[in-house]
Amino acid sequence: MPDYEKMYHMLFNAITDALEEWKEKAPDAAAERLRQAQCDAEEMYIQAEE
Repeated sequence: MPDYEKMYHMLFNAITDALEEWKEKAPDAAAERLRQAQCDAEEMYIQAEE
């Protein structure tokens, strides 16, 4: 079963970091951080299903 709490914390932290990057005028870095978090969460979910 997927560890939704772990996935939530990972995504929450990535969103927080991305918002800071965006505020610091680094939208490309913020977008990349969010894309990576999306991939990481998806991988965590897939691995838990196996």
